[in-house]
Amino acid sequence: MKKPNWKRLLPQRLRYRLFGAFVVLILLPFSALNVYNYQQIESLVEQKISEQSHEQLVQMYRSLEDQMSIAFKTLIFLEQDSAVRNVLTSPDHRSSLENKSLVEEKFKMINNSFFLYNPSVYFTLLDFDDSVYTSYLPKQALAYAPHLEQFRERLGEITLTKGGAELPPLEPEELTYRWDARDPNPVLRELSSSPYLLSLYAYMKDSGGKRYGLARISIDYSYWFQTMLKDSQSNQEYFLITGRGETIARSTKTAMISPEVTREISLHPAEAYLTDPASSTLINYVYIESLDWYMVNRIPLSILFTEISELKRRYFLTFFGFTGAFVLMAFMISATFTRPLSHLQNQMKEVVRRNLKIRIPEGRSRGEVLELTRTFNTMLDDANQMIIRLKAEERQKEAVHFHMLLAQMNPHFLLNTLNTMKWSAIRSGNEEISEMCVSLGKLLEVSLNSQVELVYLKDEIELVQAYLHIQRIRYRDSFEVTCEFDHKLEYALVPKLSLQPLVENAIHHGVGPLEQRGQICIRIYRYDTAKLMLEVADNGIGMEESRRLQMSRTRPGIGLSNLRERLRLLFKGQSELEVMNTHPGTLVRFSIPFLLSTPYVQKRSD
Repeated sequence: MKKPNWKRLLPQRLRYRLFGAFVVLILLPFSALNVYNYQQIESLVEQKISEQSHEQLVQMYRSLEDQMSIAFKTLIFLEQDSAVRNVLTSPDHRSSLENKSLVEEKFKMINNSFFLYNPSVYFTLLDFDDSVYTSYLPKQALAYAPHLEQFRERLGEITLTKGGAELPPLEPEELTYRWDARDPNPVLRELSSSPYLLSLYAYMKDSGGKRYGLARISIDYSYWFQTMLKDSQSNQEYFLITGRGETIARSTKTAMISPEVTREISLHPAEAYLTDPASSTLINYVYIESLDWYMVNRIPLSILFTEISELKRRYFLTFFGFTGAFVLMAFMISATFTRPLSHLQNQMKEVVRRNLKIRIPEGRSRGEVLELTRTFNTMLDDANQMIIRLKAEERQKEAVHFHMLLAQMNPHFLLNTLNTMKWSAIRSGNEEISEMCVSLGKLLEVSLNSQVELVYLKDEIELVQAYLHIQRIRYRDSFEVTCEFDHKLEYALVPKLSLQPLVENAIHHGVGPLEQRGQICIRIYRYDTAKLMLEVADNGIGMEESRRLQMSRTRPGIGLSNLRERLRLLFKGQSELEVMNTHPGTLVRFSIPFLLSTPYVQKRSD
């Protein structure tokens, strides 16, 4: 499958590239940065408004707690009032009208009290002798039995006896009071329109713990809720929601909150606010744990971000207006130098079509384009002169290449090999000559291949073995060669014919002149993980004696110098070659970067 050429999608002309670079490198990042900054500003505004709204909800929550605290203090006041206790415990000492008048007077006194005053609180007292006292006008005529039953249910005791029977003493674990957040409202609608009240149900006890009556102190939380919201902003909505998601109070009759939002609030009661994408509103809430209520405030996001949205709109209109003007000016400016460049490009194509035989006219060019035209014409003149020289040198290169091929082999080595082949043929037939020809063929094939500079270590070892096969026959097996290397290194890359000249020197100048059997050791190993060390050591006559014997040679040796130069060109100063006297013998060592090139083996499919 042909790979897609993505470069074709890039603009080819300079002006479009300038425009594309401006869009990709400046316009898009700057726009993204501004959008991100505005989002951060909106988040900060949303968080700040949420904190303020949450603080207001906390204040309302504390106000409700104060209402509940006043109700509890009122209960304690009534419980400790001796006149009220006397009416409830001994209703026969006075007439029913006197008892009613005395209790109602206590209710009025509470309502006139500075510390206990609460206009949205209603009182109901029951004794155990069929008497009920209230601070309000009920919707229906009072009936003692239903009231007593209702009190029993709210306090969780269903088996209480009716009448003046003495109740059992209060146990420590028994419930003596309870809050009811869904108490049906018994008050006339002219006084309270709320369907439910928040009521505190409790037993009234004397100092000995004996119960002598029941009390209900009810708070009209709808009236309290509306009173708290008188000074609130009209663009915000407030709700009281039960833990089951039922709305029990709201700031306006038309205000509604979706079941999805109430469900989300109930799942995260500890959080302070959330955003409702469906209604585009910011919702803040406070959880009232004692009542399992949520006090909720809802603010439309459009109100929060109206000014920011208008500022954003004006900013981006201005930004894109200036951007459009800038792009237009950029096109106009780029056209002033891209048009002459296009003309120059067409003329250059014509020059190429005519094989550099014409010159570009300079009359219509100005400024940098004129300098470019003159430089191009000068380049044409230089190119034509270079072509003339290249044609003259081409013939010389062919001759030089032929001589280079001949110079790749050592003439002395070829002569010695041919002499060895001749005497071997006279002595023992063609078998040795055949083997020598194979070894010589390997060496010739590698030396003539000038396109490959690095080979596998295992291939270099095979070339050395081929060379040694020839030299063993020549020197009548007068030396022994060992090769030590880890087989994990056989695919390491080494310079071609780098070990052969070292082994050749070890034979000719080291162990060759010895009368006893010579020893040559080839060692290859890794050093410091990044280096590959190659060593050739012998027990020959040594460097000093070898130099003395070479004084009579007419041509100096070039093996080590050539290898040192090849290493310098191949590895750019990352290789070293050193020759050391080992007494006896000589050690030649060179290091190169460790390069491992394991060949790819394709798995056969079953």
